[in-house]
Amino acid sequence: MNLIRSNSLSPLDLKEWLWQPFFNDMLDMLSIFKLETYSIPAEFLYKKVVTGTPKKSVEVTTSTWACKFNKIKQVRAACIQSSSSLSVFNLVIKPSNDYNLPFFGADFVTLPNGHLLALDLQPVLSRDRFHTEDVWTRLIPIHEKWQALVPDGGDIPFEARPYFSPGFLWTRLPLGREGNLMIQKVIKPAFREYLSLYLQLVLNAERVSTKFSLKLLAGQKSYLNYRSQKDPARGMLTRFYGKVWAEDYIHKVLFNMDQS
Repeated sequence: MNLIRSNSLSPLDLKEWLWQPFFNDMLDMLSIFKLETYSIPAEFLYKKVVTGTPKKSVEVTTSTWACKFNKIKQVRAACIQSSSSLSVFNLVIKPSNDYNLPFFGADFVTLPNGHLLALDLQPVLSRDRFHTEDVWTRLIPIHEKWQALVPDGGDIPFEARPYFSPGFLWTRLPLGREGNLMIQKVIKPAFREYLSLYLQLVLNAERVSTKFSLKLLAGQKSYLNYRSQKDPARGMLTRFYGKVWAEDYIHKVLFNMDQS
């Protein structure tokens, strides 16, 4: 496994990582911007553990990549890979609160019992019509096109609903040839289309008033607080790396509110 372990803008290269093509697509699409380094503490850039039994050991690695650019505070990719059926690509794009933009979120998780796949442009002020009101007419047709081709993922928790948009793409797919085919034919182009729309929104976004910027900031902090408290990866990260590292990773890296 070859991995760039630094705070540079060098891409990750995880051998046989299922989501590497998605990561590469993201880098290609971000190349229209002047990317800057976003510093990640060294202890969270790369973490490896060998778990399991002496007869059947499993290596698990967690890698983190981040950058920032004009109008965007942070692009953060968390990548998990193991020698068993575990592969994760979690991508969050956090905009500056000086611009009326949603968060971008992609969560692609492969577990021994299947793939859990989610894509969205996530609002932070669900009850404010001015917040991203022009986004959903553009996102919903994209969602309808791709969601019709894959099974619905099922209900989401009631308390989470304010942080998901009308264009939330959510599915569960089986392992094996059928699931892999759907990932290539549906999820990959859907990812590119969602991200393309988001980057168009970033390019066209104009600065908002100070009053509304503060309102957006409060909404972003509420969003990040919810995500950090309810992160479904908490149990897995704790099991692999211990509670202290897992909690620090969730609060200081995955959903860091200090720079919101």
